[in-house]
Amino acid sequence: MREFTVRFHLADTEYMTALRLACGALGSVHELDVDSIEDFKVCVTESAIILKNCGFDELCAVFSGCGGLCCTLTGLGGEPCVGDNELSLALISALVGECDITRNGEIIERVKISV
Repeated sequence: MREFTVRFHLADTEYMTALRLACGALGSVHELDVDSIEDFKVCVTESAIILKNCGFDELCAVFSGCGGLCCTLTGLGGEPCVGDNELSLALISALVGECDITRNGEIIERVKISV
């Protein structure tokens, strides 16, 4: 699978639905079971919420399929700050096998989810 990129302003919350639909479609293409697709959608959505909580204006989500399905979400623009993300981080760690978080000090800048 080639890379598939979704980019939008985090203030436009209706695009979260499009992000979840993209996760579901790509999970289906990769022949994931329904529970794995749902977990992936939740983790990607929670990652977007983390970046919004950290003060970013835009989100760039890059999906790839090398060795499984992967999504790297990066925060762009805005005024990055420390956000309250305990619940989102707990959900992600409970639902997905691999999660790589990139921080600049205490600010989360990038989240990579792999299934």
